Amino acid sequence: MNILLRGVVRGRTVELDRDPGFEDNRVVDVILRTKQLPGPPPGWKPGSTESAAGMLADTWTAEDDRILTEIYEQRQRSKLRELPE
Repeated sequence: MNILLRGVVRGRTVELDRDPGFEDNRVVDVILRTKQLPGPPPGWKPGSTESAAGMLADTWTAEDDRILTEIYEQRQRSKLRELPE
C-alpha cells in the first residue's frame, strides 16, 4: 500500500500532517524527498556582490509595491490592537 503524506523533520522524528492510518509499531519503509525551493533570482551569478533586491529591481512592479505595503499595514495593525480587559 502506498500513501503520500507530508511532514516536518524534527531531529530523528518526522511529524506528519495527518494520521497515516496504521496501527502502532507497524514497520514501514520511508522515502524522504524535500520540497523544491525556488531558484536564485534572474541574473544571479555565483560570487556576485549585488544584493538579491537590487537584481530584482528591473522586474519589480507596482503590484509588488502594493503587496508589500499591505503586508506592512497588516503588521502595524496587529501591533496596535487593544488587549481585552
